[in-house]
Amino acid sequence: MAPQRPMAPQRPGNPESPDGERRSSPLDKAGLGVKFLGVSVLAGVLLAGMALPAVGALGLTAKNTAESFDDIPDDFKAPPLTQATQIFDAKGGLIAKVYERDRTVLTAEQMAPIMRQAQVDIEDARFYEHGAVDLKGVLRAVSKNAESGTTAQGASTLTQQYVKNVNVEKAGDDVAAVQEAQRKTLGRKIQELKYAIKLEEDLTKDQILTNYLNITFYGHQAYGVEAASQRYFSKSNKDLTVPEAATLAGMVQNPSAFDPIRFPEATVKRRNVVIDKMLENKHITADQAKDAKAAPLGLAYKDPQNGCITANTGMGFFCDYVRHVVKQDPAFGKTAADRKKLWDQGGLNIYTTLDPDKQAAAQNAVTKKVKVTDTVSAAATMMEPGTGKILAMAQTRPYGLDPNKNQTVVNLNVDAAMGGGNGFQTGSTFKPILVAAAVEAGMSLTQAFPSENKIDYPTMSTCEGTWKNSTRSDKATVQNESTSEVGPYELKEAMAKSINTYFVELEAQVGLCPIKQMANKLGITSKASGAAFEEVPSMVLGAQEMSPLTMANAYATFAARGKYCTPVAINKITTVDGKNVPVPTSTCSQAMSESTADAVNTVLLGVTEKGTGSALGLDDGRQIAGKTGTTDKKKAAWFNGYTPQLATAVWLGGPAGGVEMNNITIGGHYYATVHGADGPGPIWQMAMNQALNGAPSNTFQTVNIPDPAPKPDPNATAGATPPNGDAANPGAIGGGFTLPPGLIGGNPGGNNGGRGGGH
Repeated sequence: MAPQRPMAPQRPGNPESPDGERRSSPLDKAGLGVKFLGVSVLAGVLLAGMALPAVGALGLTAKNTAESFDDIPDDFKAPPLTQATQIFDAKGGLIAKVYERDRTVLTAEQMAPIMRQAQVDIEDARFYEHGAVDLKGVLRAVSKNAESGTTAQGASTLTQQYVKNVNVEKAGDDVAAVQEAQRKTLGRKIQELKYAIKLEEDLTKDQILTNYLNITFYGHQAYGVEAASQRYFSKSNKDLTVPEAATLAGMVQNPSAFDPIRFPEATVKRRNVVIDKMLENKHITADQAKDAKAAPLGLAYKDPQNGCITANTGMGFFCDYVRHVVKQDPAFGKTAADRKKLWDQGGLNIYTTLDPDKQAAAQNAVTKKVKVTDTVSAAATMMEPGTGKILAMAQTRPYGLDPNKNQTVVNLNVDAAMGGGNGFQTGSTFKPILVAAAVEAGMSLTQAFPSENKIDYPTMSTCEGTWKNSTRSDKATVQNESTSEVGPYELKEAMAKSINTYFVELEAQVGLCPIKQMANKLGITSKASGAAFEEVPSMVLGAQEMSPLTMANAYATFAARGKYCTPVAINKITTVDGKNVPVPTSTCSQAMSESTADAVNTVLLGVTEKGTGSALGLDDGRQIAGKTGTTDKKKAAWFNGYTPQLATAVWLGGPAGGVEMNNITIGGHYYATVHGADGPGPIWQMAMNQALNGAPSNTFQTVNIPDPAPKPDPNATAGATPPNGDAANPGAIGGGFTLPPGLIGGNPGGNNGGRGGGH
């Protein structure tokens, strides 16, 4: 094989001569040439290979053509090429490849020499011998076109073609701008010519060729030789054979007409023309040419794999969440336009926090326990306590655009602003947040309340005033799940049994303001829809809609002994050339004292040991803490549980929130009524068993909470004083505590009422 032509010497840019006189650059000479030759010759040069209106019809003269050439700015700048971005999991596995244009930029050394030679031979065989304009090529094209009476023979050099491709690249997705960049007008040809001359001043021939091979379109969404090599032959460009390189080089002239998938025969003919050119230019031997032309196309085609829709099973929603992070977090740009530009430009390697093993565990659970075709769906988010890292994000229905296949692009695990929906009422899973506020304010862990089966909502203090129940007959009330649930109850038993009236009475004692403030410290500052988080009595029963991610992070804070960390999905980002891109880091704060968190954990251990979650123990017997939750009419059910090293929130319900889970079949199992313990609970259990298999069995720091005294015998003498109670006031609260000053204010009203907060 003949050696590659040597690199053309670099043209100096306007050097000064030894005698002090300024030498003319190629660009200067071109301008003089235009003025000298006039429009007739220039038009002949530029019209070779293209059909244009008569020069006279354009109103051009030799004078204004020359002036137009001088007026064109010569500060031609090629934009950074858009490339594919790759998103990886925490162990380096590829989640998905996303791009505006599928392109991987290569250096000259990373390209196959045979590819470079083939492209030059078929596109511009005299590339290394002429300047920006190939006068011999122009005369040849004019002669052949005159003989044929057509414009079939072109005369654009490879440098001029590169300039045209750059203009198309600059246009991006703007259809009008792309069309303008491709218009065949005399003015545009003059502009491209001047830019080409400038390029040949500033870059070597090898640099221009490398740029050309990286920007050129090869069909089927493949831009540049590396993407084309991967698309059609499933290999890197450096590994191409002679016939493979010739196939790609031949496609550039017309990627549609020489599409090897649709028109293989035409592609082979075009490939063989390239091979003949390579032989003619002595880049291959006669034997190599013969073998190459005898070879089959040998395609190993791979469909374009673009976007989160191509992500590994179940990872599409997390991939989409990462996209939202890049486009919304100020760490990636001051403005939305800056962040969009970064994402669209691509060329990033994004290394995320997603643990593939835990993701597989969560995905397995939400799809095994709930069928894609069920009227309800499940979603689960796993987080690492104390770091804010999102480890898994799974849901039953697959990521996609086909509703006939039960696909969706709505990420049920996250807030609307991050690609999710409007969230779901959380039911009794909000009660631990009240407990954290109460304990932080000094409440006794054996606090008791009368906890009648049904009560009116009491008057409650707010951050700015007082909330009062209606003075009319239709006062807002709250009732326990079962008619047998009648107090008095202490905290530990009330949480284990999820006694609604207990927590409403506790809420009245604490006041709404400290509860809202504690929720804010746990990252609950708004509803999933983006609407403001409301300071209303029904919040303790989970009447406001949240996402599984929000709830998982709140419970991760309990697991981390009160340390709250903002959620993060990205560990690091590098560019294709190895530079680091700053990424948002988790911001951590102590949302409550460690002793308060220990108390909450102890109370929630009681839920899984003797309460509504007692059937959800893990196979290895390790400690787990958590809380069940079910909403009014059973439209949503939750189990949020954790160990010291892993917190998981599981939601179950209708994706749009309207399915009442009574007399329903889910995952092939019939439920008379769905509760947190028997719907989402087993999903959580299956996911955690798999996710924690082989992990250390860590334990919680706990506090001593005595078991409650036996309840009074209902047949005992009337008037007996209940434990920690007040005989003179059945609604009084024993074991009282003092709130810090400044927490009581008063703003009446809000969404109240509702039974809510089921087990």
